Amino acid sequence: MITNLPTTTAEPTAAELAAIDTEWPLIAAELDVLDAQVTLIYAEDHGGPSPLDWRRLRRAEARVTRAAADLADRTTDPRRAA
Repeated sequence: MITNLPTTTAEPTAAELAAIDTEWPLIAAELDVLDAQVTLIYAEDHGGPSPLDWRRLRRAEARVTRAAADLADRTTDPRRAA
């Protein structure tokens, strides 16, 4: 039995929460890509993906690209910081 485990959990700092908030659009876009990929995998077992499934994946990937570019702009341009 392990007895040397910490008894308290550290809460995120305000800076860590702000960083998550800043990155959230990118995180959400990446989750959309994952969801579209799961849909494609599921569709393989049920007749294959439809053109709409492929379009959904392409659009989700484009959102990731836009969100990543926006995040990069905000982190390099202090005037655009949220």
